[in-house]
Amino acid sequence: MLFRKYQPFVFRQVFFRVRETDLSHDIVQETFVRVWEHRASLKPHLPFLALTLRISGNIIRDHARHRSIREKLEPQIPPVAPSEEDNPEDVLELRILERHIADIINTRLGDRCRAVFLLSKYEGKSQQEIGTLLGISVKTVENHMTRALSTIRTALERRGIIPHRNNIT
Repeated sequence: MLFRKYQPFVFRQVFFRVRETDLSHDIVQETFVRVWEHRASLKPHLPFLALTLRISGNIIRDHARHRSIREKLEPQIPPVAPSEEDNPEDVLELRILERHIADIINTRLGDRCRAVFLLSKYEGKSQQEIGTLLGISVKTVENHMTRALSTIRTALERRGIIPHRNNIT
């Protein structure tokens, strides 16, 4: 009820200051969200319109301050490089590859070899840390990693996911 009653007036006041329709709608919406979030502390004897105008004014000032900071720092921000998520086909291929690798890890690697590989590649542990965690030597960790990577590569080659090493020119 309060939103329907006061929104048009608050919107006009905000629009008069920022001169952008979309931004004005965003600020008005944020104003009423803040009122709602602090509804328990509202004092019914104080004018509601004054409260909403004060809140919207604060949001406008915050936005202006953030905009000036963004404009000042913008030349220092490097351009956004295209990500793999820009191309849906690449994303799909990556997800398929991840599923194949997960299947290979779970079905083709022994328990100790799988543990070493997962600790290294998915948890970022060093060979020394893995050795300590599993109670094995660093050399054994290296052997398990070599075996895991070789098994994964061979399985991906057999599935036709990656080219055979012999076919690479």
